[in-house]
Amino acid sequence: MALDFIGKYNNWDSVDPVELFSAPTEKKEATPKLRMPGFLAQEAKGSDYLVLWLDCDKEGENICFEVIHAVQNSMKYQGNPDYIYRAKFSAITEKEIKGAMANLVRPNENEARSVDARQELDLRIGCAFTRYQTKFFQGKYGDLDASLISYGPCQTPTLGFCVKRHDEIQTFKPEPYWLIEAKLALTDGRKITLDWDRVRCFEKDVASMFLNSIKGTEMAQVVNVENKEKTKARPLALNTVELMRVGSSLLGMSPQNVMQIAEKLYTQGYISYPRTETTHYPASFDLTGTLKILQNSNDIGAEVKAILRDGLSTPRKGHDAGDHPPITPMKLAGELDKESWRVYDYICRHFASTLARDCKYILNVVKFMIGSEPFTLTGKTLTSPGYTSILHWQSLPKNEVMPTFQIDEEIPVQEMKLIERQTGPPDYLTEAELITLMEKHGIGTDASIPVHINNICQRNYVKVGSGRKLIPTALGIVLVHGYQKIDIDLVLPTMRSAVEKQLNLIAQGLADFHSVLSHTVEIFKQKFLYFVTNIEGMDQLFEVTFSSLADSGKPQSRCGKCRRYLKYIQTKPSRLHCSHCDETYSVPQNGNIRIYKELRCPLDDFELLWWSNGSKSFPFCPYCYNSPPFKDMKKGSGCDLCTHPTCPQSLIANGLSVCLECEGILVLDPGSGPKWKICCNKCDVIVHLFDDAQKVSVEDRKCECGAQILKVEYKEEKTKLPDGLTEMSGCVFCSMEFAPLVRSHRASIRTKSGRSYRGRGGSKHKQRKPKDKMAQLAAYFV
Repeated sequence: MALDFIGKYNNWDSVDPVELFSAPTEKKEATPKLRMPGFLAQEAKGSDYLVLWLDCDKEGENICFEVIHAVQNSMKYQGNPDYIYRAKFSAITEKEIKGAMANLVRPNENEARSVDARQELDLRIGCAFTRYQTKFFQGKYGDLDASLISYGPCQTPTLGFCVKRHDEIQTFKPEPYWLIEAKLALTDGRKITLDWDRVRCFEKDVASMFLNSIKGTEMAQVVNVENKEKTKARPLALNTVELMRVGSSLLGMSPQNVMQIAEKLYTQGYISYPRTETTHYPASFDLTGTLKILQNSNDIGAEVKAILRDGLSTPRKGHDAGDHPPITPMKLAGELDKESWRVYDYICRHFASTLARDCKYILNVVKFMIGSEPFTLTGKTLTSPGYTSILHWQSLPKNEVMPTFQIDEEIPVQEMKLIERQTGPPDYLTEAELITLMEKHGIGTDASIPVHINNICQRNYVKVGSGRKLIPTALGIVLVHGYQKIDIDLVLPTMRSAVEKQLNLIAQGLADFHSVLSHTVEIFKQKFLYFVTNIEGMDQLFEVTFSSLADSGKPQSRCGKCRRYLKYIQTKPSRLHCSHCDETYSVPQNGNIRIYKELRCPLDDFELLWWSNGSKSFPFCPYCYNSPPFKDMKKGSGCDLCTHPTCPQSLIANGLSVCLECEGILVLDPGSGPKWKICCNKCDVIVHLFDDAQKVSVEDRKCECGAQILKVEYKEEKTKLPDGLTEMSGCVFCSMEFAPLVRSHRASIRTKSGRSYRGRGGSKHKQRKPKDKMAQLAAYFV
């Protein structure tokens, strides 16, 4: 199910966004075509018990109650809670499934209600701010290049982190500093460079003074030698956030892509449940059995066998969030696509690494004195690679050999000089760094973090650069600066983290659902009203960065009101603007738009335009597209949906038959010649027909099957009609002569249901039962 406002509140034009803070909401089917609630109700008919096997997180708990609501009236005991159980599991394995079935619990309504609260808050807050600022700024600027200027209680603070780092880069002022570089010559011919213990000096005169004080010193004296055994600890068990971080930084994938792959691997039974905050294996976890799964791996089998032979190391104690065990492999994978294999391989390697030995090395630190100035030489000598033989990208160089020195030994100084350098700005945030910040500040959940990052990319607020760096666009920067100028709380992470704490209290049964919801909604309503009152502060920033509608776009077609040219603005969302009338008109998206034969709409005198996306196309009137002239037309309708009785471009003139795939109408595309086609005005059904014909038209009569008769005309040298005829009329469904000249595309249509559309008048007629030859054609011209 999905939460949404009731019908009338989804109209952007007639509803004031502030009404959305109190507008009634309802849960609707997320995918109505699936009819899932009805299907579940039928499956549950007469059942005694209900056992719920949903993802074991808060969102899964919420879906439990959606299922209960769908099936309770079909069950024998009418949804009596005594007969409803919840299965808690973390992997699709025999042991987990049997264990869950043997330890059934009750569904947790508090957790479900916390999700309801989050959904309602995000809907009300996000829609109110998004609708207002989208309409305000898209109505003034032509080069925003964004279909939606969205606000989100989690999305916007996420963007705020990226813009904050951008601002730090832009305001950074490089500062010069100096350091002393000393090189020594060893007896074996090698040269070593020492690090100055003062590190750096920001005053050149002072640095020069230090250099002059030791200049001429020919020998460096060893004053101390330390060789300490150090350990590089094996990783903690893998949770969702760490998987997303590594997926971005190591595998070069977006967090959302990583999680989609992980979910697929989970449903295929290759890994355990991938949404978990826990980094500690439970005491009952079968570490040895799980590790044995990997011993026949072609990639890490040898390392796994060595761990099993030498004994498993006790895993490091991590954080137990009380939700699910860490992410682990559940069986050896077979054939996987390249990206899925990389994610699976990392999960296997990470799990094996948590049971391997720590990496051990010797840290060599040698202290030198050159005159009165201290210098240091540091090196590492690997003694045992441990887990780094599995996570090889974390390994230390094996061939690094540190020279040996004795205290009071003197080494010839080959060179000493002053080096000038500059401080550098921080780099743009990477996705991995952003995930860390979001986790630290409580922005989003392990399930929603990748969604928020993906949203700010899709909204054109940030671009993903090399190394998965997030570089804010002009639009993203101006938005954040605008929020900071009006109300900094709207972009700070503290606001959302405070809300998340309240939602967690609901989940724990420590706070009332209605109290938290009404209090938070009221706070954001007041902030919205203040935002609207002070929007000019943000608009001043937009004026500096973007061009007005009047200065954007190129002349396209004439306005029916003033007869001046409308300007076509191609940046998202593409639209038409009349600077004289100060009117903006929406147009169909994701396609090409051109003038259509210089024809005009008989209703409003606007020049008709032609939209095409390469396969489907239709003419439309810019004014009718935005202001439907007839009650049976919806906003966003082209001429193929217009019921004007005499216009030659309308549905009445070109409608052919009911589309039996979707209840739309098959309409002749009057501008598609010489590659003529019939398209459904609602779905993707396309019929190609009569290639190279000079003219195709719909006649004012119908076939016995109920479809309109088509007339086709060819030039004599290009005719494809039988016996060299140059013109013929007939039914595209029934005429044997037309069958070789018609082919379907994208979907199949059948003509057996008896419904068709009569263009002029719109009546439906019962279709005659086709003869045997006609039945072959009714399988859709195949």
